[in-house]
Amino acid sequence: MPSTDTIERIEEDKPAAPSGEPSPRLKYVERRLTEAFDQLWDDFVDPAEAVFDIDGTPWNRLGGAAGGGTAGIPFADEQQLAQIRDQCRALAVENEFAINGHENRISYIVGSGHVYRAAARRGATADESTVAEVQAVIDEFVRLNHWHRRQQEIVRRKDRDGECFLRLFPAADGTARVRFVEPAEVSTPDQRRSDPAASFGVQTDPDDVETVLGYWIGGRMIDASQLQHRKANVDANVKRGLPLFYPVRKNLRRAEKLLRNMSVVAEIQSAIAVIRKHRAATAAGLAEFVAGQADLSVSSAATGRTSHFRRYAPGTILDAASGTEYEFPAAGIDAGRYVTVLQAELRAVASRLVMPEFMLTSDASNANYSSTMVAEGPAVKMFERLQHEMLADDVELFRRVLWHAVEAGRLPSDALRSVDIRGVPPTLAVRDRLKEAQADQILLRNGAMSIATMAMRNGLDPEQEQQLIRRQGDVDHASV
Repeated sequence: MPSTDTIERIEEDKPAAPSGEPSPRLKYVERRLTEAFDQLWDDFVDPAEAVFDIDGTPWNRLGGAAGGGTAGIPFADEQQLAQIRDQCRALAVENEFAINGHENRISYIVGSGHVYRAAARRGATADESTVAEVQAVIDEFVRLNHWHRRQQEIVRRKDRDGECFLRLFPAADGTARVRFVEPAEVSTPDQRRSDPAASFGVQTDPDDVETVLGYWIGGRMIDASQLQHRKANVDANVKRGLPLFYPVRKNLRRAEKLLRNMSVVAEIQSAIAVIRKHRAATAAGLAEFVAGQADLSVSSAATGRTSHFRRYAPGTILDAASGTEYEFPAAGIDAGRYVTVLQAELRAVASRLVMPEFMLTSDASNANYSSTMVAEGPAVKMFERLQHEMLADDVELFRRVLWHAVEAGRLPSDALRSVDIRGVPPTLAVRDRLKEAQADQILLRNGAMSIATMAMRNGLDPEQEQQLIRRQGDVDHASV
């Protein structure tokens, strides 16, 4: 910074500024200040720069209001949760690999559908008529609500949105219907924003976040007994769930873009069959040559341009004049370089799903179904865990249905105390029917398993099979 004397000497050497304009001294000071501020701005480091990805995507803030500041949750309010849900919903609609992952999980978790049977509770005295009445209520609920299809949608919603809301609508005659509630509809009303116990649209006990009292839907609180909230991928003290594909959403987008770019490049390269090079040819001479070689010429009335076409039959031999070269760009296509990168991205997604790679890519060239779906395989263990989690949620919902049936007088008052609901999911592991039948026979002979359970394990309806057996016995007896 020059001294005051230097500035005064500069000002004395220059003519006086016209009236209304800043003096040379003021201009000089202004210029030096501007340079100083520019240098300061260039050296400035934005403290928020560390929380941005290379592509400019901001990181999500951890903790906050999600279940009392729980670490590791990428949403702190309903707006961030909605953004995450929208991203994963877009993948479930547009990304072919995400769609395949969703459908495969539905196929293995739900499969042909879970079977539910009423049975006398251990240590309780329930007559056969009560068990039969409970079974009739269960069968009616399954039929009225198309439960097999609804099970598939439950898995899809739970994976896609990270949660699934089921609302129960009981009728006066003891029947009950269930309907889905969109996650966006569960939201804290404006007048309760300051209440931490009402955050994320879930009203909980102020001293216990796991004790849910109700859900805010359209500004009204619906009692927790009327809704069932199935959430995934979060801790018990987090009020809302996290979508399945959130950690690998960027991998899925990159895989989709890479596949698209590979296809476009290959399409362009394969569309150009031959490139003919003419050395030392003028534009007029080249146009004359193309016209002379054409089998067909078509003129456009709109543009006035003429397009020339030539047909190359299979096995055509090209004779090139001196100075003419032919190149075939399709011969240089090497898609294998990009396929390796694509497989690496999809392998990361398959790792998130704890699924063999072929279940996500539909490429079974490097996998054997019988070796991946064995009883002790990680995929089977994961699917069994998800099946039993779904069974527990279904049974809890069925018990609410039975409670409404008791309230309506359709079932005896002790039905819930004396009858249990048991569910049997479809088999996952590769099956050896002979060994399974022998194992079932041993359990049956030693009183460890009933005939009904054995039938359900094999996808049979115990009551229907008993009716068919009795009917067959009557026919055999009549023929004798």
